[in-house]
Amino acid sequence: MSDKSFSLRKIAVPAFGPSLLYGIGNGAILPVIALSARELGASVALAGLIAALVGIGSLVSNIPAALLASRYGERRAMMGAAAFSMLALLLCAMASTVGLLALGVLMVGMAASVFLLARQTYLTEAVPGYLRARAMSTLGGTTRIGVFVGPFAGAAFIHYLGLSGAYWVALLAMFGAGAIAFASPELTAKPQSGAHAGPRPSMTGILRGHVGVFLTLGLGVLLVSALRSSRQVVIPLWADHLGLEPTAISLIYGLVAAIDMSVFYPAGKIMDQHGRLWVALPSTVLMGVALMCIPLTTAPVAFIIVSLVLGFGNGIGSGIVMTLAADASPAHGRTQFLGIWRLMSDLGSSGGPALLAALTALVSLAAGITVIGSLGLVAAVVFWRWVPRGAAGR
Repeated sequence: MSDKSFSLRKIAVPAFGPSLLYGIGNGAILPVIALSARELGASVALAGLIAALVGIGSLVSNIPAALLASRYGERRAMMGAAAFSMLALLLCAMASTVGLLALGVLMVGMAASVFLLARQTYLTEAVPGYLRARAMSTLGGTTRIGVFVGPFAGAAFIHYLGLSGAYWVALLAMFGAGAIAFASPELTAKPQSGAHAGPRPSMTGILRGHVGVFLTLGLGVLLVSALRSSRQVVIPLWADHLGLEPTAISLIYGLVAAIDMSVFYPAGKIMDQHGRLWVALPSTVLMGVALMCIPLTTAPVAFIIVSLVLGFGNGIGSGIVMTLAADASPAHGRTQFLGIWRLMSDLGSSGGPALLAALTALVSLAAGITVIGSLGLVAAVVFWRWVPRGAAGR
C-alpha cells in the first residue's frame, strides 16, 4: 500500500540538495575543461578528447558503481564519491601537464557515476510509487538548475583565480554534497516483506533475468540519451553554420536551458497522475521533430524558435529515464539493475555525438542532424509499444 502521508519535503535536503550542488559543480567545470587543456598546450582535437573523458569515466564506472553502492549502501557510496571527486577536482585545479588534467577529468566522471546511481537508488526505494515520477523529475530538475547556475558561479571565481577558479567552485560544491550525505541518516530504505532476503544477485544474473526489459525499454532509453547528448552539439554547430556570434550562441543556449529546467515538476506530476507514456511520447516526438527541423532553418529567428521547442521537449522528459528504470527495477538486485540501465543510457549519450560526427564527415551536418532527429521518432515507437499504460504505484 502506498503511504499517502509521505511528502517529498521530508527528504528534500538529503535527496535533492546534493544533486543541486553536483549540478553546480558540473556546470562550473564543463565550459572550461577544453580551455584548461588548451592552456596546458593540448591541440584542439586533444582538448576535445579530454573534455569527453567526463562521459567516458561515467560510462566505464557504471557497473563498478552499482557493485559499490550495493555493498556499502547509498549514503556511504555518495560520501566516498564526493571525496573522490574533490580529489579529482583538486588535481584538475593544480594540473601542470595535460596528462594530469586528463586523469583528473576522468576521475570526475567516475565519481559522478557512483554519485548519481546512489541518488537514484535511494529515491527509488524511499519514495512511494504514486510520487515516484515527481521525485525523479525533481532529481533531474535540480541537477539541471545547478548546471544552469554553475557557469555563473564559475565565471565569478575565474575572474579572480583564472580557469582554476571553476574547479574550486566545483570542489566546494562537492564538499557540500558530501557534508549533506554525512549529516543525513542512513539512506537505504528498509526492506519490506522479505523482498531483499537471500544472497546479493550478480550483475550477470540480473542481466539474464531482465534481458527483455533491457532490449525494449532499454533501447528506448538509449535512443533518448543519444538525442539529449546530440542536441548539446547540434545547437552551437548549426548556430555557427548560420554565422551567429559566440555571444548570441551563448544567449540562445541559456534560453533553451531556462525552458528545459522550468517544466520538470509539472511533467513529473503528469506522469504520476496519467502514466509515463503521457510524457515519454510527446518528449521524444518533440525532440525528434525539432532536430529534424533545425537543418530547415535559414534565419536566426526560426532557429531560435525550433531550439526552444527542442528545449521544451527535453524539459518535459526530465526524469523519464530514471522513472522508467525505477518502475522496471526488481526489489532484490535493484542497484545492479540500475547500474546496467545507466550503462545503456551512457552508451546512448556517448554514441549520439559520435554518430553525428561520423555522418557529418561522410555526408553533411544537415544530414547528420536529420538522422539523429529520426532516432526520436524510433524512440517514440518503442515507448508506444512497451511503456505500460496508466499511472504507476496506485
